[in-house]
This record gives sequence, structure tokens and C-alpha cells, in this order.
Amino acid sequence: MAEPELQLVARRIRSFPDFPAPGVLFRDISPLLKDPASFRASICLLARHLRTAHGGRIDYIAGLDSRGFLFGPSLAQELGLGCVLIRKRGKLPGPTVWASYSLEYGKAELEIQRDALEPGQKVVVVDDLLATGVR
Repeated sequence: MAEPELQLVARRIRSFPDFPAPGVLFRDISPLLKDPASFRASICLLARHLRTAHGGRIDYIAGLDSRGFLFGPSLAQELGLGCVLIRKRGKLPGPTVWASYSLEYGKAELEIQRDALEPGQKVVVVDDLLATGVR
């Protein structure tokens, strides 16, 4: 069943070379989000992969700002897990921890609320790796 789902999802992802900078291949998920069947297939595929790879050993899904917010909560619901948010620095209330990192086209800073996770908990981070990539 995975092959028809993969084809359904793949048909709904567009590629834009050299966006937002030369050498970056942008993967546009907008058509995927517009089509309920494709979006549902993407969540089912991700959930199936995580169940196979990690069994029941995941405590939370963490949605990374901003495309992780689109997929993270739906994936968490599919897996029966909670979802925590990782946001751009300065967007979360209360005590936070943050990290700075480099992108293929710049720098960014992300943060999470200090009490969102406990030591030893297993977390899957949902990011926008489909959105950009160096060709």
C-alpha cells in the first residue's frame, strides 16, 4: 500500500530551483496541503515509518517552526502522542533554551520552553527538510 501513497504524495510536491537562493532546490508542499488525500497519505507514511523504526519508543513529536507545525500535530495525533513546539527565538513565553545554527542560505535561532521535555524522553523532530535542499 505504501507505493500508491508515495506516488500520491510525490505528485503533490513541486520543485523550484534556485529559491530562495542560487543552488537551493525548494520543495513546495502547498499543493500537498490543498489536497486532503495527499496530506493524509503523507501523515500515514510518516507514522508507518516511525512505528517501524522506533516501535513504541517515542514520547513526543516536536514540530519545528514553521512547516513542522503543519505536520507535527497531525503526526502526533496519528501516533497517539503529544506535540511540543520549537519556535524561532523570541516567540515563546516563559523560560526557554535556544540554539543557533547555520542554514544553506543563512543563520537561524530556535528555542523551546525549558519545561517542554524531561531528560531521557525520546523525541522525533518534524522539520521542513522537504522544503529546501542543496542541489
